[in-house]
Amino acid sequence: MTLVTLLLLAAALIGIGLYGALSQQSFVMLMMGLELILNGVMLAAVAFWAYSGAGAPEGQLLTIIVMAVMAIEMAMGFALVVAVFRGKQADTTEALSELKQ
Repeated sequence: MTLVTLLLLAAALIGIGLYGALSQQSFVMLMMGLELILNGVMLAAVAFWAYSGAGAPEGQLLTIIVMAVMAIEMAMGFALVVAVFRGKQADTTEALSELKQ
C-alpha cells in the first residue's frame, strides 16, 4: 500500500465518522462516530510514521497512547450514557432538551 492509499482510507474513516457523529441521535451511534474519527486520525499518524519515520518507535508509541485515550473516552462516554438513561430515561439526544439551557 502506498501513503496516498492509506491517507485516502484515513480520510474516508474520518468522513464516515463525522457523518455518523453529526447525523445520528442515538448516544451509542454518536460514540461510534467519534471512534471512527479517532481511528482515521490514528491510521493517518501510523501511515506518516511508516513512510517517513524509518522505524523510529515514536509513531508506535503515539498509536498506543491514542488507543488508550480511545478506551478511556469510550468508558467515560458509556458511563455518562448509563447515568443519563437512569436519571432521565432518555436514550437519544433529542430527549434531553432541558440540558440545552
